[in-house]
Amino acid sequence: MAGSNENFPVINAEMLAYLRQYDTPTICNALDIAAPDKSRTAGFTRRQLVALDPDLPPMVGYARTAMIRSTSSFCPAEKRAKALEYYEYTASGEGPTIVVIQDIDTNPGLGAHWGEVHTALHQKLGSMGAITNGSFRDIDDSAKGFQVLGGSVNPSHAYVHVVDYGCEVEIFGMNVRHADLLHADKHGAVVIPHEVVEKLPAAIETIIQREKVILDAVKHPNFDIEMLKVAVGKSADIH
Repeated sequence: MAGSNENFPVINAEMLAYLRQYDTPTICNALDIAAPDKSRTAGFTRRQLVALDPDLPPMVGYARTAMIRSTSSFCPAEKRAKALEYYEYTASGEGPTIVVIQDIDTNPGLGAHWGEVHTALHQKLGSMGAITNGSFRDIDDSAKGFQVLGGSVNPSHAYVHVVDYGCEVEIFGMNVRHADLLHADKHGAVVIPHEVVEKLPAAIETIIQREKVILDAVKHPNFDIEMLKVAVGKSADIH
């Protein structure tokens, strides 16, 4: 299993629940404060993903990674064996999990890995949802409460099969390793460095306070450019 990343303290359930209260853009903003040494142009998806259910709340969980392809045929026996290994892998370790699958075909999305069966199966194995540059299907019949963020929607599974798991993957500019902590919703996904998790509540509160100053000014009936200048200054002073 390549790319293992499990040398980190387990994050308590209360913290995971806390992070689920906020959307992914807020988490990205908070990471600017909590992890100032990290690049602001990396660590998150950079293309729009299609949400299976845009009304579902954010999901926060540990990555389980895999690669698939759909354009080449396979030996059925080998496919079944690899699939069972992959299922066992996704069900192992700390949860909750988010399955992150990179479609490595030249034109990803020919065959849908995610649909009625796989959403139900993975939900029972402890996954909150999935992120993929590939496709999904069975919009009406997929497991309720299981989120899929995919590159496209497609009616066929073609020759889709797992070719590797536990490996480092890349989804629209976001590199993910096994056991990375992910935050994702209808806006996209971001990797949260384990070492800054405890700093996020304070960073989120700072972001909320800074934005409130601006928003309160905008909502004022006498709002004008001078009021905006004052609000921007006050917002910048909040640390």
